[in-house]
Amino acid sequence: MAITKGAKKAIRSAARKRLFNVRRKQGIEIVTKQIRKLAAAGKKAEAQALLPQAYAVLDKAAKTHFLNKNAAARRKSRLAVLVKTK
Repeated sequence: MAITKGAKKAIRSAARKRLFNVRRKQGIEIVTKQIRKLAAAGKKAEAQALLPQAYAVLDKAAKTHFLNKNAAARRKSRLAVLVKTK
């Protein structure tokens, strides 16, 4: 158990950050999964319509340093290629 005042604050801060990170991760997974399902089903127009939402989620993750900016760019690129080819 934390003893010092600073250690107690660090525990509170880490719990809060974890909550934000879990939400961010779920947002990315949900929109990515939706696009992959639509692309696999051949619904290109619906998948294309979800791309801006995916871009927004990934850009915000990169902005808050949840993801590296190049990792976010790579994921966006792969989603775009997936939608385009299917």
